[in-house]
Parts: sequence; C-alpha cells; structure tokens
Amino acid sequence: MTITDPTATTSGAPTFDSLDPRTGAVVASHPVHGAADVAAAVARAREAAAWWSALSYKERAEQLGAWKSLMTRRLDELADVMSAETGKPRGDAMLEAALAIDHLAWASGHARKVLKRHKVPSGLVMANQKATVEFRPLGVVGVIGPWNYPVFTPMGSIAYALAAGNAVVFKPSEYTPGIGLWLAKTFVEAVGKPVLQVVTGLGETGAALCRSGVDKLAFTGSTATGKKVMAACAESLTPVIIEAGGKDALIVDEDADLEAAADGAVWGACGNAGQTCAGVERVYVHERVYDEFLDKIVAKARELHAGDGDAKIGPITMPSQVDVIRRHIDDALAKGGRAVVGGADAVGERFVQPTILVDVPADSSAWTEETFGPTMTVAKVKNMDEAVALTNGSRYALGSAVFSKSRGMQIAERLRVGMTSINGVITFAGVPSLPFGGIGDSGFGRIHGPEGLKEFTYAHAITKQRMKPLLALTTFERTEKAEQQLGKLMTMLHGRGGKH
Repeated sequence: MTITDPTATTSGAPTFDSLDPRTGAVVASHPVHGAADVAAAVARAREAAAWWSALSYKERAEQLGAWKSLMTRRLDELADVMSAETGKPRGDAMLEAALAIDHLAWASGHARKVLKRHKVPSGLVMANQKATVEFRPLGVVGVIGPWNYPVFTPMGSIAYALAAGNAVVFKPSEYTPGIGLWLAKTFVEAVGKPVLQVVTGLGETGAALCRSGVDKLAFTGSTATGKKVMAACAESLTPVIIEAGGKDALIVDEDADLEAAADGAVWGACGNAGQTCAGVERVYVHERVYDEFLDKIVAKARELHAGDGDAKIGPITMPSQVDVIRRHIDDALAKGGRAVVGGADAVGERFVQPTILVDVPADSSAWTEETFGPTMTVAKVKNMDEAVALTNGSRYALGSAVFSKSRGMQIAERLRVGMTSINGVITFAGVPSLPFGGIGDSGFGRIHGPEGLKEFTYAHAITKQRMKPLLALTTFERTEKAEQQLGKLMTMLHGRGGKH
C-alpha cells in the first residue's frame, strides 16, 4: 500500500512556530500554506473523494475503524502533542481525545442507518408514486478548527463528514498545527489514501480554504471571525456551518443539589482554563439558596490553582485572550462589582487564577461578552422566571445548564439555546447522538448526531411510478372531469376544520 503525504507543500514555503503557552518555547515549525498549496490539497482530496464515496457504508466504517484503533493505541502520543501545544493538563488532553474517538465510532457506525435511501409517504394525491430520499456526500468539506479543543471540536466535523462519504481538508488553528498534522498522518497511515488533508498557516490560509471551491466549510471560532468566513464563502456560494462563541448560563433552582451545582459551576467555569465555548460564564441562583451556593463555589474555587506541573488549570493558550479576561474583570470591578475569589491580581502573563464576580451591573462586559477565561459572574434571582429571562437575554445562545431536583426539564424547555444539561455541565457534548450547535451570535448548523451526519450531505429525492394515476393531472390531456375530481378530493382532504 502506497502512503501519500497528506501535508505536501511547495518547497521554500515560509514557516511559523507553534509555542508552548506555559513557557513560550518553540514546539515545532510548520509551513505557511498559500492559496496554491490549499488548492492542491483540495484537488488531492477531490481525487481521493471519488474513491472514498464509492465505498459502501460498511467498507468506510471498516476504514474509519482502522483509524480509530490506531488513534486509540497512540492515545498517549496524541495527548502529549495536545498538552505541548495548548498547555492543558495531560489528563484533560486524554479525556478530550477519548471523547473524539467515541464520536468517530458513533459516526461511522450510524452513517448507513441515518443516510441510506429510505421510503417516505407519497400522500393521497400522489399515491401512485413510490417516494424515496437518500443523503449523499457533498464531495470535499473544508474544516477550520479551534485551539481550545483542537481534537474534539474539529473531529465533530471531520469524523461526521468522513463517515458521510466526504473527503476533508482541515486547517487547524495556528496555535495547534501539530495536532492537525498528527490526525492527517495517522489517517493516511491507517487508510492509505489522502482522504483527510491538512493545511497549516495563519488567517490567510483559512481564507484561501474558504475560497478554494470546497463543497461546504465548517468553522469553529469567534463570532467576528465567523462573519469573515461567511463573507469569504459567500463569494462562491459555499455553504457554511458556524460554531461561534458562547456566554453560557447555569441556573440553580431553590431545590437543587447545591454541592453538585457548585461542583458543576466551578468545573464548567474553570476547566480548560475557562477556554470552553460551552463553558459556564453566567450563573443565576435562586435567592433562597444564593448565600449557601456562593459559599460552596468560593470554597471550591480557592482550592484550585492555575500553573504548570501538577496544577489542574493550565495557561491561557492564546496570549491576546489574557487582555480580554483582564478587561472584563476590570470592567466588572470598576462598575461596582466585587471579586469574592481572584480579581484583578488573578490575571498574570500566561496564567489566570479562578475568579468569581458578584454584584456586577447588567451592562458590564463580564455579563455581555464572551470572556473565555476561568471566571464566572454570579447573580441572585427572585425566581426561575427571572433566571430564564436573563439567560435568554444574551445575544449568545449555545449551551446552558440547569440544576433542579423537580423542575429541571420544565426550566430547560424554556431556554432559547442549542443545548441544555440538567443536573450536569456540558454533558450534551459527550453524547454522540445529540446535535451540538447554537443560534444567534453562537452560530448555526449542527455537528454530532444524525443532524451532524446530514450537515455534510445533500438530499436526493426520487419518485417512481408504481401504477397509473387515478387522476391524470400532469398531462396536456387532462380532462375537465379530472379537474373536478381534484377539487372534490382537496375539499375532502383539506377543506374541513379551522375557523370560519
């Protein structure tokens, strides 16, 4: 079997360095792929797509299973690369990789059931027709991935696009290019064909991918960059999936298990150094349990420390994000808020210590903008109606969490967001059969689950005449009698009921 390099580039290309955010040391150097390199990668992917899409679902599942097995055997290796490029604790990297592998297994195992041709009802008027629909691969899918979860998040697009029969060209974040390279090389090692290509570089490389003629592009990143991606893709009418930012809320009802709610709030806010699009940034607590809940989260947050070595919280991966976190904390304090844990002094050069803000006015950026750091802003509410209204008042609408023993589902169903966890935090992301995505400034489209498989396909509908029609309508030989019979049929089917 001939192994084809999925990252071939023109000689003499400029390079950039990926850095260890804990120390600033160079992890590795990677080529800056230009528009010609991106076009060549898409061309290779399109050639590979012809072979890949011609495989049966079973054959593709076997190929993806080989990749899954190889990734699993090298899980330690992947975790090392991830930890070096993001700075996240190695245990967190292992968890992320494991969840990505589980999603790959689900996508490859369920693609046939979700996408295969199946019958749909023809209706009484067209009863002589057999109607079927099948979801077919688009061809080549471009994926622009983030740095905060550089395996789990892009694999939510890559795995589902591959399982649906597409080839993929992946542009990883410039902060985590080594991970994209690792994924593409292990895929080719397992499968032997460059169905998964990778291109590395900065923003210009991503823009080139948007304009490269891919059949769909999946982007994960900030809302501002998502708008630029949409504009670039619009030039060629390339459809997009946008998974943008979040300002997710956690609601604590008066009957909640406060210990579990506090644990979820602190982990959701501070896990991965708070660099989670669906992490906890806003917390609304029923006034009857506010003080007790606040005591619990303060105690838990004070036990955490961001740092190197054995610390449970790693560095801020993207240096510019430190300034955003500092600005949000400073704005909250300047407008009269208080830091019961952390505060202005919590923001260092590379690490940010856990910070809990209270009594913060509603117009503060700590409430209104995505912080992406180990902070949370907590407010007391009179009832769950107020909590729901405040949650729904954000322009972001990605995920959410509700802690309540008796009213969790009732509250969750009122939230205008893409996803909700009840008595847990971000658990929806770990369930492969659930769609993941938001609305509003959090983007649109879905990865994961049946919806995620269908995002990377187009529907192909077929009708086949089973017998001659009872009413010959689609012909110039249509009779007046047939038209009268159609009118009577419509009256019988649709003319009754409703208000008159």
